[in-house]
Amino acid sequence: MINFAPAKLVKMNEIIAICTLIIAISMAFLCIKLFFRKDGRFSSQHIHDSEAMRERGIHCVMDQDRELRTKNRLAVKERNN
Repeated sequence: MINFAPAKLVKMNEIIAICTLIIAISMAFLCIKLFFRKDGRFSSQHIHDSEAMRERGIHCVMDQDRELRTKNRLAVKERNN
């Protein structure tokens, strides 16, 4: 019977090495971007910080929920029979 386990381990080690290299390169590019940016920060990805979203009237889900939960002072009260 032939044992293929060493060949599988070699292939697995190659895949792990390639994945580690890809992650290391990605981290290097992120660090380079941070070093060469003016303030060394990434721009905010939150909806309320986007000018285009504000122009379209799109808000954060939490803000929309907060708006809907506030009681409208002009609402007509319903009678309970």
